[in-house]
Amino acid sequence: MANTFGTMSTAPSSHGAKNASNPARAAGNGNVVKRLQSELMTLMTSPTPGLSAFPSNTDITKWNATVSGPAETPYADLTFKLTLAYPSNYPYAPPEVLFKTPVYHPNVDMSGRICLDILKPGGQGKEGAWSAVLNTSSVLLSIQSLLGEPNNASPLNGEAALLWDRDQAEYKKKVLARHQEPAEMEENGLSTGF
Repeated sequence: MANTFGTMSTAPSSHGAKNASNPARAAGNGNVVKRLQSELMTLMTSPTPGLSAFPSNTDITKWNATVSGPAETPYADLTFKLTLAYPSNYPYAPPEVLFKTPVYHPNVDMSGRICLDILKPGGQGKEGAWSAVLNTSSVLLSIQSLLGEPNNASPLNGEAALLWDRDQAEYKKKVLARHQEPAEMEENGLSTGF
């Protein structure tokens, strides 16, 4: 069997060929790549218990993350998978963050979208609280904190917001019923994106 990779040329044949062979370069400018490389190094050398994040493939602007549910909450002992997609103007705009593990929460919808102030662009009259001083670690810490302290004044899941305030035992049952580990999701024919 011939090695199909041996015939690939590393020299660009046209102006865009160099970027096409390097998705990280094509996906964002050098400053974004440097910033994300720095954040990755910090996450690896100074890990935070219950949080992890790494690029998902050769494109450094797409990451997979894991957040452990905070102790003494309905999410204790559960693990949640998320994806982060960094825009070309990061860190001046927030990453797009989605839960891939199904989660029952007042501030998370059925598609995994999260209602959290720091995930909204801020500045120039906008309401969001995103700032360029924030990073991947601070985003994941905020999401972990949100699990145990939802903002019921701004719910994406109204039923969960009402139940959180009324009946924590029933709320916990709904959390456990909705939560599926990625292995379980694959067994049930659902894609995790990992």
